[in-house]
Amino acid sequence: MLNRFRLEFPSRPENVGLARVAVAAFAAQLDPTLEELDEIKGAISEAVTNAIIHGYGNAPDGIVVVEGILYGDAIEVCVEDAGKGMEDVARAMEPEQTSDPERLGLGFTFMKTFMDEVKVDSVPGQGTRVVMRKQLATRH
Repeated sequence: MLNRFRLEFPSRPENVGLARVAVAAFAAQLDPTLEELDEIKGAISEAVTNAIIHGYGNAPDGIVVVEGILYGDAIEVCVEDAGKGMEDVARAMEPEQTSDPERLGLGFTFMKTFMDEVKVDSVPGQGTRVVMRKQLATRH
């Protein structure tokens, strides 16, 4: 049986750290290198921050869901919100695209750099689901 977890929390900025720590603890079962662990935590930070800022417009009453699954030497993490959603996912994933002029618009770029696969599904008015997968180096 695969190992998995699910975590739900309010869309509050202080919960970004909670998501990072939870996913890092879960990923630790695969004995990642410190670099791999930092990359996973960075991707989670970006995805959860996007859900809070862009999905919910910083409203603290939304719910962010983080799910993780271990597949052999790989981890898959899903970050989902029921917020605003996006009209054009491909455009949103381009560097420097942002709905908040105070932000750099590099969240998806970082996620794609840190993880091996990043898939985004979004429906305007219904929310966004970001699925990220990382294959860890074999150390046998």
